[in-house]
Amino acid sequence: MAKKKGNIPDWQRRVHAWWRKQWVRIITYFGASIAGFLLLIGFLNTFIFTPIKNPDYGVSFSVKQARNLDVDWKANFAAIVDDLHFKRLRLMSYWDESEAKRGVFDFTDLDWQFAEAQKRGVKISLAIGLRQPRWPECHEPAWATDLRGNTWKQVLYAYMEIVVNRYKNHPALDSYQLENEGMNNWFGLCGLPDRERLIEEFNLVKRWDQNHKVIMSLSDQHGFPVNGPTPDEFGFSVYRTVWNDKIPPSGYITYPTPIWYHRMRAAIITAYTGRQIMVHELQMEPWGPVDTKYLTIAEQNKSMSTQQIGKSFRFARQLGINQIYAWGSEWWYWRKVHGDDTIWEAIRAQMRNP
Repeated sequence: MAKKKGNIPDWQRRVHAWWRKQWVRIITYFGASIAGFLLLIGFLNTFIFTPIKNPDYGVSFSVKQARNLDVDWKANFAAIVDDLHFKRLRLMSYWDESEAKRGVFDFTDLDWQFAEAQKRGVKISLAIGLRQPRWPECHEPAWATDLRGNTWKQVLYAYMEIVVNRYKNHPALDSYQLENEGMNNWFGLCGLPDRERLIEEFNLVKRWDQNHKVIMSLSDQHGFPVNGPTPDEFGFSVYRTVWNDKIPPSGYITYPTPIWYHRMRAAIITAYTGRQIMVHELQMEPWGPVDTKYLTIAEQNKSMSTQQIGKSFRFARQLGINQIYAWGSEWWYWRKVHGDDTIWEAIRAQMRNP
């Protein structure tokens, strides 16, 4: 039992003494005020930030990810355009797949996707460069790993030029997305970001093709384009609930960044650069501690469920950005072909009732 003096326990006296310190009161009041403000803004979001109606939806599709999930990638592709009626696709031009052997090029799969998109009146935003969506983010062929310096850069640039020249006159091509989150230094097996190379690549693509815009993406929570290059349009991703193993303790976290933060950031970037903003990745698949195909349904639901799909689409529409590309079409189809179409139908509902 704590000792008493004047009928007041010692622990209570210590708390009183601690509270009498001015810096403690200031920090406490400040923290409580910020927390209260954020809670109030969260409550008022629906009234302050009205969701835009009829946004221009697109979707990313990766043949590599469909194969990773062991689904028929051509059927997956057809389903997202024929059944869900997406009219914009972000497709990948993975270097390690199209030039697996140096100087030998195989664009069979990408040609098929372009041809099928053209038949359906679907427009393509083509990812180009070393860093493209899906793990390990940087898709370098094995033969290139032994090259260094300018020699390595020149073989990458040569591959990119072949890609641009192959598709720049294709009726389905709408834009390029150069180096997915090119300055992101915390996710993927890519080494340190190289701004000089990023600028060189941008200038080369604009020289090879003057008729299509080049989009470059930032991460979702941070990143401000002060050092160039300045593309025709910027994109950032919107992820809400993910598995965190970067900062202890490990576990699921929901990013606390509110709608007003994203809107303010987009407005500042547009005012500073004169360029518009798009959402290049709206999280619509789980982000768990292991590859999604090894997660139970219950575990998948911790970061992405039918309820979260509705919340995340609404969040994105409240950002006031018209062009939104969803992320996770391979997972939707994987769940569907394994007998659970709830995710697929949740996406369909969003397409029908934006």
